[in-house]
Amino acid sequence: MNGSLEWIAAVGTMIAAGLIAADLGRKATGWGFVLFCAVAVIWIVSGLTSDAQPIAAMNAILLLINVWGVWQYLLSPKNRKKIEKLEELEEEAEREAEAEIG
Repeated sequence: MNGSLEWIAAVGTMIAAGLIAADLGRKATGWGFVLFCAVAVIWIVSGLTSDAQPIAAMNAILLLINVWGVWQYLLSPKNRKKIEKLEELEEEAEREAEAEIG
């Protein structure tokens, strides 16, 4: 396990973690979960073809968790309405904070 497939998965994992950690908003976080799903599939393939079943098993579970994250952040109609409302409130709060600062 040290081929190009693993490097692609490793870099994708780091980018996905960065998207989520950067707290750039719910949509960016949702896309971070999408990327996590994609790289989990790569890790599963890599683990199965490299006789690394623990990596494959771990990423199968992580894939399920990340699919749930995609649902929560991008697909759930209930959460989508909340997200839109929260984004409006966030923009308003940012304008108010900037006005107070100067």
